[in-house]
Amino acid sequence: MKIISYNVNGIRAAIKKGWLDWLKAANPDVICIQETKAQKDQVPSEGFDLAGYPYQYWFSAQKKGYSGVAVFCKEKPNHVEYGTGIETMDFEGRNLRVDFDQVSVMSMYLPSGTNQARLDFKFNYMKEIQDYLTCLQEEIPNLVVCGDYNICHEAIDIHNPKMKGVSGFLPEERHWIGNFINSGFIDSFRHLNKEAHHYSWWSYRANSRANNKGWRIDYNMVSEPLKDHISRAFILPEAIHSDHCPIGVELQF
Repeated sequence: MKIISYNVNGIRAAIKKGWLDWLKAANPDVICIQETKAQKDQVPSEGFDLAGYPYQYWFSAQKKGYSGVAVFCKEKPNHVEYGTGIETMDFEGRNLRVDFDQVSVMSMYLPSGTNQARLDFKFNYMKEIQDYLTCLQEEIPNLVVCGDYNICHEAIDIHNPKMKGVSGFLPEERHWIGNFINSGFIDSFRHLNKEAHHYSWWSYRANSRANNKGWRIDYNMVSEPLKDHISRAFILPEAIHSDHCPIGVELQF
């Protein structure tokens, strides 16, 4: 199974940049999307059908043009779970899960901490989603949590590890994602790739992408029972439809 995660920073804008042609060529079995910034009825489904994804699931924020996640599948899942049932996070459309026979796949969009109020919201979300996923693993041990975590874990994951006081690389955030991994997940990319200078997000400022001054804040976290099934993990920086790029993992069953 080939799974790709992609924060598209507005799916309608991405489509105008040729995103559907890219999707057809990339050909994942499941694609998890973050920051759709759209309601389902604002995006015609025909393009996704033609790209080979007849099963399209959306969980949008109550606020239009903001946040939102989606999952598109080639095969119909056994079950689709919209949100987490936790009111403090679900109103922003940040979690959507599809369940198959051998694996469940979640698209997750963890908040950014652009100001103190949003940083407080982010820390609360981090606590609540950790508790939620700990319980979920007991019910669904074969779980892949894909998405934009808005956190760099290690110094190798950011172009300037001396950066301090910036959300996304705060000690508390890095500690949390370390605990998240230790709770039973594998950072699939770092599991197979130890080299530096691999990033998934670049600022639009100062020609950051061309100079590869980026951050690796997008992850396909794979639960421990699936460890031996991870056959490939990759980042696709050549896909330019967003300030993020797609990341992928392949599981061999």
